[in-house]
Amino acid sequence: MRIVGENVTPGILNIKEARDIAEGLGLDLVEISPSANPPVCRVIDYKKFLYEQKKKQKEIKAKSSKIVVKEIRLGPNTDDHDFNFKLNHAKKFLQEGAKVKVDVFFKGRSIIYKDQGEIILLKFAQELEEFGKVEKLPKLEGKRMIMIISPKNK
Repeated sequence: MRIVGENVTPGILNIKEARDIAEGLGLDLVEISPSANPPVCRVIDYKKFLYEQKKKQKEIKAKSSKIVVKEIRLGPNTDDHDFNFKLNHAKKFLQEGAKVKVDVFFKGRSIIYKDQGEIILLKFAQELEEFGKVEKLPKLEGKRMIMIISPKNK
C-alpha cells in the first residue's frame, strides 16, 4: 500500500510496516483511496480529524441562512384599512429578510369572488414592489389563492 502523511516519507510499504510506522508516531493508519492501485493510506490522528470535520460542518451550518416564511391572510372583501395594516406587516417582514406568503381564503360561497381575490393579491404585490419581488404568482389551491413574495437583495 502507498503511505502518505505528515512526518512520514511517502512510499509503498506492506500493511505491517505501515501499521508499525503509525504506531511508532502514536497516530492512526486510515485508508483514503481503496480503489487506487496500490491502495492509499494516510497516517493521521483520526480523533482529531473527526473533530475538525465536525467543527467545519458546524461552521458551515452557522453561516447558512435559514429561510423564514411569514404568512398573511386576507379575505376577498378585505377593507382598505385592514389591507394597509397587513401591507405594513408584510413590508416589515420583507425588510427583515423573510419571505411572505399571502393568501386569500374563500369562506363558504365567497369562492365566486375568485377574480376579486386575485385583484387583491396583485394589488398587494404592486404595493410591495420596492421591498420584494413576486416569486410565485397567485394560484388557486382549493379554497385559498396563494402568492409568495421574496425580499429583494440589497
